[in-house]
Amino acid sequence: QVQLVESGGGSVQAGGSLRLSCAASGRTFSSYGMGWFRQAPGKEREFVAVGIGDITRYADSVKGRFTMSRDNAKNTVYLQMNSLKLEDTAVYYCAARQGIYSTRNYDYWGQGTQVTVSS
Repeated sequence: QVQLVESGGGSVQAGGSLRLSCAASGRTFSSYGMGWFRQAPGKEREFVAVGIGDITRYADSVKGRFTMSRDNAKNTVYLQMNSLKLEDTAVYYCAARQGIYSTRNYDYWGQGTQVTVSS
């Protein structure tokens, strides 16, 4: 069982930056594939960034602006978000799945952290 806790959300003006963190419990964090997703009001949850091995895939809408990274020593995955846009407003979730090369559905989800971008 893995528990995920996101933090770092908040309100920011368009063009600003935020860094989200997701702290994971458990001793085998390094063996889990991690991802970030988001859900805007009235919309379905969408993927933002997913890691498969050493490769990170980004949604086209965030490519070049967002960067996902992980620190296995701290059991933490990050999402650095730069040049934020109004349309980035959403609840952001991190997720974990067994196997860093896995492409299966994610097994574990955090509770989410709100990001609000204003003009």
